[in-house]
Amino acid sequence: MYGLPQAGKIANDLLKKRLATHGYFECQRTPGLWRHTHRPVTFTLVVDDFGIKFQGKHHAQHLIDTLQKYYTVEIDWSGGLYCGIKLDWDYLARTVDCSMPGYVTEKRRQYEHADPRRPQHAPYPAAEIRYGKDSQKPRQPDNTPALNKKQQRRIQQIIGAFLYYGRAVDITILKALNSLSTQQSAPTEQTERYVAQFLDYLATHPDAKIRYFASDMILQIHSDAAYLNESKGRSTASGHFFMGSVPNKGKPLLLNGAIHTLCTVLKHVAASAAEAELGSLFLNAQEAKKLRQALHEMGHPQPPTPITCDNAVAVGIANDTIKQNRSRAMEMRYFWIKDQVEKGNFNVTWAPGQDNLADYTTKHHPPKHHQNIRKF
Repeated sequence: MYGLPQAGKIANDLLKKRLATHGYFECQRTPGLWRHTHRPVTFTLVVDDFGIKFQGKHHAQHLIDTLQKYYTVEIDWSGGLYCGIKLDWDYLARTVDCSMPGYVTEKRRQYEHADPRRPQHAPYPAAEIRYGKDSQKPRQPDNTPALNKKQQRRIQQIIGAFLYYGRAVDITILKALNSLSTQQSAPTEQTERYVAQFLDYLATHPDAKIRYFASDMILQIHSDAAYLNESKGRSTASGHFFMGSVPNKGKPLLLNGAIHTLCTVLKHVAASAAEAELGSLFLNAQEAKKLRQALHEMGHPQPPTPITCDNAVAVGIANDTIKQNRSRAMEMRYFWIKDQVEKGNFNVTWAPGQDNLADYTTKHHPPKHHQNIRKF
């Protein structure tokens, strides 16, 4: 049975049947999240890794005893490693640091990447600065020679290998991976140079770490977009998702590590910056719907999720406070955000771009800016 594509499904069905007799069940709308009918135990299951949250050690022991009836179990009460991510808990400071030490070094060795001659502080070349009417012109196409199949395969493997690392602990490489992924189906010599710079950056900064602080478990989102900054006249949508408290006017916003970062290219060519921002709001709200449901099933009911955007037109459309005229020509799906605001699921507000945390992953920055961001 092992090695067959059906093996995972069969093993999971058997696990559900066995745990059900002891009061454990998988949440209906969040696959991989499990709870008990009355015990304060919640756990996630990824392949064969259990991450358990509990109140009272005897409740956790009940789950362990249940699993040991059917399986061989290794126990780590420190919770120091989960899904390849190292977790450093500080219960006094109420923080946890997530990292993947050694991952970058191992992958660089696998792809035979030599140490850079000098430190590289930018994972991707920064966009040229343009002023006036040329500031929003589409990028020039790449006309350098195409790579062969072997070189193409190597680039695709590198992008795939570091995507998990970027999502888990190092958001500074996400925009670089996003741009490289749009080129991987037809890579050129220019793409190969960009990948070499990307690996030089990781060699310079090999062990990223992200810190989470204890919070009220209220989901918050910063949404942003960069207009026409990708090939073929496309735009980038970005979202910074973090846990905090209900925003209170007049009080500073409590920042936290990102639990999720959206960084993608809009499928449709936006006709204006406002449409790109509205598209970003749409995509971020879609992601938030899943996270809101998961948080609810974890026992953290959510108020209307605050989404911050730095485009007044997109905010006005979402809140239905501006008269629609030219906006009627925008992509129809994007107006779904209006219905969600009306239903009370989201609260979309404007804030200046300098306060928008999602701005960082919408574009390529010069080395100095990356160095400043890594401090946080």
